[in-house]
Order: sequence, then structure tokens, then C-alpha cells
Amino acid sequence: MFKFNTVKKLLLVSCCSFLLSIPQANAIELDEATRTIALDGSGKTFVLSAEQVKRGKRLFNASCGSCHTGGVTKTNPNVGLDAEALSLATPTRNNATALVDYLKNPTTFDGLESIAEVHPSIASADIFPKMRSLTEEDLYAIAGHILLQPKVVSEKWGGGKIYY
Repeated sequence: MFKFNTVKKLLLVSCCSFLLSIPQANAIELDEATRTIALDGSGKTFVLSAEQVKRGKRLFNASCGSCHTGGVTKTNPNVGLDAEALSLATPTRNNATALVDYLKNPTTFDGLESIAEVHPSIASADIFPKMRSLTEEDLYAIAGHILLQPKVVSEKWGGGKIYY
């Protein structure tokens, strides 16, 4: 019995040593080109830091994910968060500044009416408590997440029921 326990201990120690010697693989690491997103409509860009990428994902999932899982819009499946839909909105919402503006004061797809009473926003933080604590930096991180996803998951982002 003593030898069996000794063998088990040696095997356990050798397995642990082997696992510790393997380089740790982090979650997906995105290069700078992938993390570069449109800042505004004039063509200016900026590079999201790794921290902004993580923060944007976490904030999006906590604040927006219940209605926009995978970039779809559950309440209106005809309007998603994919690059094409964002570019067709009026005003266009395919850059960070425009998305932050939307998160502050949301409008209909044609831009003619405010929808702050039915869509979470800073303007309606009294109705939507999740929006109360979001800072300007948080809003840009969320916008960065939305604009980054088509580069990471391609057509799945905003792809609808066939993916989610």
C-alpha cells in the first residue's frame, strides 16, 4: 500500500509540474489593427486598449446584452448592431462618437424621433437604472465593443436567429 500511495504522489507531482511548464494561453489577443475603430464621421480612428476591450464587453453584456445578444435587436429584429445597419441609420451610427451620442439620446432609425422612453439611455437614466452609473469612458468602451465585434466574430454579429 505504501508503494501505491507513493506512485500516486509521484504521478500527481509530475502532472502538476508538466502543467505548470506549459505557457499560459490568454483569451483571444487582438492585434492593433483589429482594435482600431472609427472615432467619428471624419475618418479619425483610435485604438482600443486591451482593458477597454474587456471593459466594453463586460459593460455591454451587463447594460445592453439582454436586448442585443450577439448584436441583434430582440425588440426589432430588422435593426441590428451590425456594420451595415449602423451605417444606414440616420445619422449614421458606425463610429464611436455617434454611438455614444445614441447612448445618450437614442432616436428612431430614421433619426426623426426620440426613443429615450423605451430605449435605455443617459437621458432616461431615471427609468433605466443600469444607465445611471455609466461614465463617458464607459459609453466609449461600449461603443468600442459594438464596433469591434464585426471584426472578431464577422457575420455572426447582428446575424440573427441563425447564430443566436
